[in-house]
Amino acid sequence: MSTGDQTRPENHVELDPHHPDPVVRFSNRVIRYGVRVMAIVMLVVILCAIVDVAYSIATKLLAPPILILEVGDILAVFSAALIVLIAIEIYTNVTLYLTHDVIHVKLVVATALMAIARKVITLDDKTLEPRYFLAYAALGLAFGITYWLLSRNK
Repeated sequence: MSTGDQTRPENHVELDPHHPDPVVRFSNRVIRYGVRVMAIVMLVVILCAIVDVAYSIATKLLAPPILILEVGDILAVFSAALIVLIAIEIYTNVTLYLTHDVIHVKLVVATALMAIARKVITLDDKTLEPRYFLAYAALGLAFGITYWLLSRNK
């Protein structure tokens, strides 16, 4: 048994491309190929998002008044930048799945926590009802506690 997971035999491989059953083996290989395609798709998304951030900053800085960013402009740029970071986290999740044959729950939780933080940072407090703020607070707290618990159990 492995030291990290006492319920899984050491020779267990998620999506084993050499599984003895031909149907399972074929299915696993197709899914692994799909994960590779997903990694390339995420790379394209990240590159496009980076271009979008640069374009967003440039257009905000060049719009009158030139070289001055208003609070709304800064929030739009932060939102675009945080989306890039979230896309990078998702890419990391995909590539870890390819290279380590396991979904790293801590990384998935960190990605979800970052997505919640991005949403909270860019919330429009003038149009939302208080229950939405409470819901985001509950989600943030739940993911934060989950991340903390996963970090403690190394």
